[in-house]
Amino acid sequence: MALATVSTLHRYPVKSMQGEQVESLYLTPGGVLGDRTYAVLDSNDGTVASAKYPRKWGALLGCRAAFLAEPRLDGPPAPVAVTLPDGRTLRSDEPGLDEALSALLGRSVTLSSDPAVGAEFEEQWPDIEGLAPQKFIEDTTVEHSEEGEAVSRIGTAGLAPGESFLDLAVLHLMTTATLGALSEAAPDSVFDPRRYRPNLLLETPDGPGFVEDEWVGDTLAVGDARIIVTMPTMRCVMTTLAQAGFAEDRDTLRTIAEMNRRTIPGMGTWACAGAYADVTTGGPVRVGDPVWAG
Repeated sequence: MALATVSTLHRYPVKSMQGEQVESLYLTPGGVLGDRTYAVLDSNDGTVASAKYPRKWGALLGCRAAFLAEPRLDGPPAPVAVTLPDGRTLRSDEPGLDEALSALLGRSVTLSSDPAVGAEFEEQWPDIEGLAPQKFIEDTTVEHSEEGEAVSRIGTAGLAPGESFLDLAVLHLMTTATLGALSEAAPDSVFDPRRYRPNLLLETPDGPGFVEDEWVGDTLAVGDARIIVTMPTMRCVMTTLAQAGFAEDRDTLRTIAEMNRRTIPGMGTWACAGAYADVTTGGPVRVGDPVWAG
């Protein structure tokens, strides 16, 4: 019996913007082809813009990015169309997008497909008990938000095989069982998968939530690809932010911290939902594909 079935597939052409729901994805050792191909960079210091620091970069979540051509394994990155909150759509291969993003964010920025060695993003830590190891927060804090919460600077792509705009690992998966368990625990909150931005949303048979945690260390066959689940996904303030159809809600993150704190070897104990994975054999994955062990 299959462990799960691929329910929906997602890629995010520009980091921290809304992305694309697609019928198929191509997995590579570097992750989903086309995922986080681009990022918005601070023109002054090269910081990679991330809505994990909402006051500074949260407006990016109001933008939507879509490829104008299918990404390819070779050749230059495919251009993207970015739809801004005011409804305008601008192309990455035409003038005007950098200026429009700079006006939206209130600082000079550029759209880039070239991750620099040592690139960093910023992350704000909500005052939620059990969210993350306190020592990690203290060791990485560079400033405090208007609310007085710590803000860290963290290197991008910490567990990826090369430089990229990914936060940590190359592939993110989540199950409907986990979303269902969270919704049952906090029925007044909206646990929409868009809060969590998985590449693979997996429909699981009836069973307990957080089943992804039990797959850590396992190899899974998904479509023509093979992946190995490496660790639970640590959750952050970005999951609490408002998007079209639901409001800002820190109880969504507080519920995860109350229900599912996981110790990750060498990294401490975190509030987790979903799982990260590495790609051991690349290939296409399609909606409806079964997920098998081994």
